[in-house]
Amino acid sequence: MRERIAELNSPARPPSGPPVQTGREQGNQAELSVRPAPEKSEAVESELPIFGASLFSNPSLTFEPNLRIPTPRNYQIGPEDELIVDVYGNAQQNYRVKVSPEGAIRLENLSPIYVNGLTVEQAEQRIISRLQQLYAGLNTRSGGVYATVTLGSIRSIKVTLIGQVLRPGTYTLSSLATVFNALYAAGGPHPGRGSFRDIRVYRNNQLIRTLDMYDFLLRADQKDNIRLQDQDVLFVNHYQTRIELAGEVKQPAVYEVQKGEPLKQVLAFAGGFTDKAYTSSITLRRQTPRELEVLTVAAAEIAGFMPQKGDRYTVGAILDRYENRVTIQGAVFRPGIFALEKNRTLSQLIKSAEGLREDAFLNRATLRRLRDNLDPELVAVDLGRLMRGQAPDISLQREDVLTIASYGDLRGQRKVHIEGAVNRPGTYDFVDSLSIANLIVLAGGFTDGALASRIEIARRVRSDTADLPRSQNVRLFQFELNDQLRLTEAEARFSLQPFDQVYVRTSPRYEPQKRVIISGEVRYPGSYPIRDKLERITDLIARAGGLRPEAYLKATRFMRRGELISVDIKEILARPSDTGNLLLLPNDSIHIPRQVELVRVKGEVLNASVVDYNPVKTVKSYLNEAGGFTTKAMRRKLYVVYANGKVQRTKSFLGLRFYPDAEPGMEVIAPARVPRGDSKLTPAERVAVATGLTSLAAVVLTVVRLFQ
Repeated sequence: MRERIAELNSPARPPSGPPVQTGREQGNQAELSVRPAPEKSEAVESELPIFGASLFSNPSLTFEPNLRIPTPRNYQIGPEDELIVDVYGNAQQNYRVKVSPEGAIRLENLSPIYVNGLTVEQAEQRIISRLQQLYAGLNTRSGGVYATVTLGSIRSIKVTLIGQVLRPGTYTLSSLATVFNALYAAGGPHPGRGSFRDIRVYRNNQLIRTLDMYDFLLRADQKDNIRLQDQDVLFVNHYQTRIELAGEVKQPAVYEVQKGEPLKQVLAFAGGFTDKAYTSSITLRRQTPRELEVLTVAAAEIAGFMPQKGDRYTVGAILDRYENRVTIQGAVFRPGIFALEKNRTLSQLIKSAEGLREDAFLNRATLRRLRDNLDPELVAVDLGRLMRGQAPDISLQREDVLTIASYGDLRGQRKVHIEGAVNRPGTYDFVDSLSIANLIVLAGGFTDGALASRIEIARRVRSDTADLPRSQNVRLFQFELNDQLRLTEAEARFSLQPFDQVYVRTSPRYEPQKRVIISGEVRYPGSYPIRDKLERITDLIARAGGLRPEAYLKATRFMRRGELISVDIKEILARPSDTGNLLLLPNDSIHIPRQVELVRVKGEVLNASVVDYNPVKTVKSYLNEAGGFTTKAMRRKLYVVYANGKVQRTKSFLGLRFYPDAEPGMEVIAPARVPRGDSKLTPAERVAVATGLTSLAAVVLTVVRLFQ
């Protein structure tokens, strides 16, 4: 198997004489080994495929014989075939013997049994008759001993393919192989010059069968696909006549035509015309001894027209146009396409469309018509006069299109809009006699805070502008509506018009509840609603029952919209009028903790840590407990963040540093110094600065000399 794979991968031609393998499975391996990989065929002038060539170029298709089927009745036994003789009954024995090159087999002490050229049934009769010498009464009712003969492994045969095949040569195949198996192994007839209809099988120098592959391709007829024998020769002849069939046929391709086959037969090869084919005539491009010529084959001539070599037949498509179409569209009950023969006039066409709709605009319809030179023109029609018989009917022509507009098409889409304190504000379709109450119902009714006694309507000003100032382009109306959606009698008669906008106001003192949160060391922590717009921090603390004794006011944290705001609660409680006593807004939160007895030191210190607070210690003392500054620390920029969010930095005066005061819960942070490399100049920048300074000095010296 490795040798076979190496031979297939090499560029050399297929081997002509591989070793013979025996056995049914070995025969299968031989068939697999000699089937070459598909190759690219030579280029063909035509762009159309050769009919039948794809049968041998499809990698998913194989004609390998099935070796797991019962032995065919007409199979002739030959050398290297294996026979299985099974004796059963009162005596049991099994023989597996191969046919010798002389065509005989040997069983125990019996003389050679000649089986070459016999079928399996004939060989069985001959073998059993000889075994009756060993087993008395074999295969008789009274004998009690029976025997059967079957075929085991099968032999391989050599077949030669010559002529116009893609890869000619000698191939080793299974003895069950047929003509198609051999053609597939050799790649099939050459697409450029080989015939698919003249494939000859020679046996013992005699022609025994001629195969036409079109019988199989068109009708699945395999009557000539005979089983091959050893040393058979397959000859593929040159094709004689090929024509091209293109256009609107079901299978455009290059077809091979035999003598006496008319064009009608070739059309049958292609499956006939497609549904949109133009069948009145076929265009033919034919080769003459000097040049090309164009012929037209009428439909009546197709049956007896004889193709010639190199003919190209093109079937055209029908025209994309109608010879009797009229169209009606718009405000009729059944718009669409109708036949001109039954709708010669405009009134007949409207009747075929089941009449005009109630909203049809009768004063003017449009008839689109093509002139003799196919330029379009529009004809105005007064449908009202025509339908009443006051105007003559209009005769229709091919491709006429009648368009009848509706009132809705002419005035556009009419809408009304409502917004404000309703459940579903938005835009709604306008209908006649639409009232304010109906529109509010469509909008889902009033919301909880709606003020029904104040409804305002804005209307576009069209032509009634006598009572309006020149600068006013919108007319306003105001109504009062109770909770039951009832108006006064005069106001109830008021109807909305298209494009009106309705506004429902909300009660001035209506608003949803807004809350704030206070937690920590107060008597009643939790959520509290904001009572009014003037409530401040001190008011909230008072409503929460005041502070507990352990409350640490300096660490109070006031949060608004996720941001920490620094407030001094102790100062606010002492003086409520202080500007730090902020007005409360929704979702504000205040946290008043117990006293924190820890101090955190971090940043550029040797040992960032958390230590206990000692009132005697200063910020510098806490820095010393953290090991002091690192070499990267910016000492003069040290700062402190207190528990309430306030920040104080270190101050310097005449070389002396004054650190912030120490408080419980604070964080002492030593920032890092900015690396000097970030502010250094590049060599090019230093050269530019030096050059600029030199030039400036030269200018100054020149000015001084001028004044001297």
